[in-house]
Amino acid sequence: MAYLLSDLSQSVFATLGLSGTSNILEIPNNPAQRECILLVDGMGMNALQLSLQNQPIFNQLTSFSSLQATFPSTTSTSLTSLGTGNAAGRHGMVGYTMRVPHSGTPERLLNALKWDERVDPYIWQSEETLFERGKREGISVSHIAAKRYEETGFTRAALRGATYHGANLVDEMVTETKLALSQERSFAYVYINDVDDASHRDGIGSPRFHAAMAKAAELITKLLENLPLGTRLWITADHGMINRDDFCVLGKDNDLLQNVELLGGEPRVRYLYVRNGALAETKSQWEEFFGEKVQVLTREESVNQGFFGPSVSEKNLERIGDLIVIANGEFILVEPDREEFQLAMVGHHGGVTEPEIAIPLLTKTL
Repeated sequence: MAYLLSDLSQSVFATLGLSGTSNILEIPNNPAQRECILLVDGMGMNALQLSLQNQPIFNQLTSFSSLQATFPSTTSTSLTSLGTGNAAGRHGMVGYTMRVPHSGTPERLLNALKWDERVDPYIWQSEETLFERGKREGISVSHIAAKRYEETGFTRAALRGATYHGANLVDEMVTETKLALSQERSFAYVYINDVDDASHRDGIGSPRFHAAMAKAAELITKLLENLPLGTRLWITADHGMINRDDFCVLGKDNDLLQNVELLGGEPRVRYLYVRNGALAETKSQWEEFFGEKVQVLTREESVNQGFFGPSVSEKNLERIGDLIVIANGEFILVEPDREEFQLAMVGHHGGVTEPEIAIPLLTKTL
């Protein structure tokens, strides 16, 4: 059985006694009731394997289980699942960029990480977070991450409810996490994005990638040295990464966008919002053009196959593309107006290959 990030957060909060949660991972009770999840953005199982020799701290941790990233295997969807304990079909953060239904002609895309002030984060993601629920039931809930993330629309949508501790340096993060876990029945969520950033820029396995993994190892080491006794540290990620090989610039020397009114998603998973009456034609066109390089699904097919969880709320359906195009191998689908930027990135994620979706779950109790 493949466990998800939402299963991890549900299980950890269940051991803290939060009502309405399930200990899906069957995590043993921790008498001290101090729980910390460190999420290293982009540190898939392949990244971990590349770093075991250089960063011995990873060998000193227990591998509790392997997890699987959400679909799409992208930060906005994965972190919202962790924050709410729900699948994407319920929380509605269905991708990196997605349609804002009924937002005008033409309709707009919402970039989940950059946000749009015209979109209310509390309405867009209306499910109560585990952080909000935990705080209401007397759990001390904290969020430790870079200062720039504190007031973003995404944080307010996906991770609201925790006391935010802005920290930009490793030592600052350790100090703030130690403070957050100073009392019993406490939970801390810690986030760093260096591995993701390095892998996007230079690729997984690059010198920049190894420097970012060294920073993650330093943070883990210092957390283990400084957190209060009884703290249980969980280390995981939101997705893995592939280094791109082949690519296609959509609409450049091809007519693939002739029926596409809005192009969403990201290079590994594209959402096509298609003009009325052109769904079947566009699906056939893309399948014929790309062959085995991609998988093309209708929205109905993706929902029925459980890509977004056991069910999709009615209000979230139109956010998903009319067609979903998933790149296979190391192939990427490039937006014509962002060609230079997207081709400059070596590392990509969002798809369903093993390197993108296999993420670790490591643990140690102090």
